[in-house]
Amino acid sequence: MRQPNFDNLLKVLRCEVPERPTLFEFFLNGPLYNKLAGPEISSMTDKLAGYRLVVNAFKNAGYDYATVHGSEFAFPAGEVESKATKSINDGAVISDKASFEAYKWMNPDDCDYSGLAGIEVPDGMKLVVYGPGGVLENVIGLVGYESLCFMILDEPDLAQEIFDAVGSRLVRHYEIAAPFEAVGACISNDDWGFKTQTMLAPEDMRRFVFPWHTKIVEAIHATGKPAILHSCGNFDEVMEDVIEDMKYDGKHSYEDGILTVEDSYERWGGRIAILGGIDLDYICRSSAEEVHARSLAMLDRAATRGGYALGTGNSVPEYIPDANYFAMISAATGMDYSGLV
Repeated sequence: MRQPNFDNLLKVLRCEVPERPTLFEFFLNGPLYNKLAGPEISSMTDKLAGYRLVVNAFKNAGYDYATVHGSEFAFPAGEVESKATKSINDGAVISDKASFEAYKWMNPDDCDYSGLAGIEVPDGMKLVVYGPGGVLENVIGLVGYESLCFMILDEPDLAQEIFDAVGSRLVRHYEIAAPFEAVGACISNDDWGFKTQTMLAPEDMRRFVFPWHTKIVEAIHATGKPAILHSCGNFDEVMEDVIEDMKYDGKHSYEDGILTVEDSYERWGGRIAILGGIDLDYICRSSAEEVHARSLAMLDRAATRGGYALGTGNSVPEYIPDANYFAMISAATGMDYSGLV
């Protein structure tokens, strides 16, 4: 087991060369957390048990940090039927000015962030705090995707009010969470796009969504800590906004069907940290040996240029074979995970 050292991820986020190959992942999955943390941790049931489980799992896998939400803060919406997938039109609770004014907003200042101080973080390790979804993701959850598209055309002032209500509360979430000593960085997680384009026209993204991301990054940077964007979709038309205007330090979530992580690194590496990127479909369909080889090749590509941390293109859902996941991360850690497969 290697000793965590968060300075490695900081160097990656500064587009520098870390002291050793470095891992990055947004989140794993329940069975994998339990497997990595060990039975003595998985069986704990006290208030901080969930944090302890995630921290120990990330540490034992070879990461220099662990991702946590930080509190119960969220944007409650209606019921959404979820099977193999779910509709981004279901669960809407705001449809007009009256329902907007009637919505019961959670206030981050009323939420409990004490776990960020209460959890014992191993030496050399830090927490990376994420949000309860992001600006666009939560507005879509509250309004519905198709309804939002019509609202932007028919009632843009109301749409702006909803975006402002969500965005301002997310800024406050990071203002509260980022200063904790155990927190080393923050993730702003907000899916923006489809395979071919952003979910809203780029000009509407710039009008409604991006100004709040700029404020989120400013709130995180005000504490001297880096800000990471986790967002899926095609970024061809908006990546300059991410780098030059919002000033995110790192970008996570890549898909071979849009732009491979290798090509993304060649296009944007050195200007923003490229995090993860080994395509989920590739990991599922390839052999462990192929996954390991591609992971090694990506690390070799960045070895002298820096600004890269190895991980999946999005996260580690339960359907990814454990053997293939461990084949990927072993390329960075050199650790033997055979006892966990």
